[in-house]
Amino acid sequence: MIDNTGTPFNAVADGKHLGIISQMANRHGLIAGATGTGKTCTLQNLAETFSAMGVPVFATDIKGDLSGVAKAGGGNVHFEKSIADNNLQACGFEYKECPVCFWDVFGEQGHPLRTTVSEMGPMLLSRILDLNDTQSDVLSMVFRIADDQQLLLLDLKDLRKMLEEVGNNRAQYTTAYGTVAPATIGAIQRSLLTLESQGGDMFFGEPAIDIYDFMQTRAGRGVINIMASDKIVNSPKVYTSFLLYLLSELYEQLPEVGDLDKPKLVFFFDEAHMLFNGINKALLEKIEQMVRLIRSKGVGIYFCTQNPDDIPDAVLGQLGNRVQHALRAYTPRDQKAVKVAAETFRANPAFNTAETITQMGVGEALVSFLDPKGVPCMVERARILPPQGQAGALTPDERQRIISTSMVYGKYDRVNDRVSAYEILSERMEQAMQEKEQALQQKEEEKRLKEEAKQQREEERLQAAEERKRKAEERERQRAKEKSLGGSLQKMVVTKAKRELVNEAFKLGRGLLGSLLKGKK
Repeated sequence: MIDNTGTPFNAVADGKHLGIISQMANRHGLIAGATGTGKTCTLQNLAETFSAMGVPVFATDIKGDLSGVAKAGGGNVHFEKSIADNNLQACGFEYKECPVCFWDVFGEQGHPLRTTVSEMGPMLLSRILDLNDTQSDVLSMVFRIADDQQLLLLDLKDLRKMLEEVGNNRAQYTTAYGTVAPATIGAIQRSLLTLESQGGDMFFGEPAIDIYDFMQTRAGRGVINIMASDKIVNSPKVYTSFLLYLLSELYEQLPEVGDLDKPKLVFFFDEAHMLFNGINKALLEKIEQMVRLIRSKGVGIYFCTQNPDDIPDAVLGQLGNRVQHALRAYTPRDQKAVKVAAETFRANPAFNTAETITQMGVGEALVSFLDPKGVPCMVERARILPPQGQAGALTPDERQRIISTSMVYGKYDRVNDRVSAYEILSERMEQAMQEKEQALQQKEEEKRLKEEAKQQREEERLQAAEERKRKAEERERQRAKEKSLGGSLQKMVVTKAKRELVNEAFKLGRGLLGSLLKGKK
């Protein structure tokens, strides 16, 4: 909150007000503590303070409780006691709501949050899909081929179709891009199916989020953008990768502004331990770079987690503003964590930091903010101020009323599925299939014609053979007939000759006989 003098403060220690200085708010921060110690109220308190400064906020809401910041608080006996004990009303404390914009990857509890596959990039997408190094390399290759062919990868069906294209034609890509194994393509495709079954395909598409929509103010107060995360947090890599994408977009799109009087945006990353679990070296280096350099873009990042030990040292060293709630030291591992947490503070001789961490109650915290010179202040044991908004979730109807009156209402609600890799490759594959089918039909037709020609030639050969046979038989019959006729004629001739010879002999004999008879007379 901001007191009557216009000075922000978030906690009270022995009557002394402790608060983040606006000029140091982009030096990042950490909110840590065991479950149930008050981290959510601290996050809400800080978000309200930044909003009052005119600084927009983006925060994840895993339990739904943070949505209450959109409604004036009151009625909590513990908060009322804290207000009275610390005389906060005299300092200007009052219950009031903050301007809020609700977001939801699934579009159920807020405006849809989407990005395109291309904007997400192969590195973060590999983390979402839990790919190994070889599969990640192939995915990067697929992105490169898509870029070279000017094929837009907007949603998961575009990526699936691109993988199919590379898998089916891997031989033609081998020389220019490297070897692609069918098994690798299959493994990536299966990971995509798993992501879709978890609803992950809903945050890929257009219209993609415009990060400047997170940087709105209303009546001089920063809008608190709340991302409903109760469902997506069940897929930790999807949750953390999407938030990393948003951070990377801020880092890449915002101009360098140097040191400002106040941040342009403050980003709260809840359950930050999920971000660093099983993270590969390349992605960790990218996060370290973003955390180190994004403050020059006017963005502050605040990690919320159970223990500072959840954050890598290279990142933890960049977090200048600290709020440490109680930790429990039941095991040797817990005791080590308490010691690590204590060592991250500038010691206060008035108390033992490690012991105090285990003794604090709900709503108490060890607090250390940066002074105007950027030096961490001495750690103080303090009471965190109650939130001015409602401590607890809004009803669905209250949430819906805020959504329907939002500045971005209607901008992201309808999906825009324009022509991209899926449509182009589908048309290309269909055309290739048609050409292949036509070629096959032509080949079949040629084969049919050849068969018909062959069959016709065979029929003509058979017919010719039959004709030759018929003619041969005809000739044979003719010869036989002629032979038979010749024999008859010869027989007739012989018979006639014999008869004539007999007749001649008879005549000759009769003549001779007559001559003899006449001589006797």
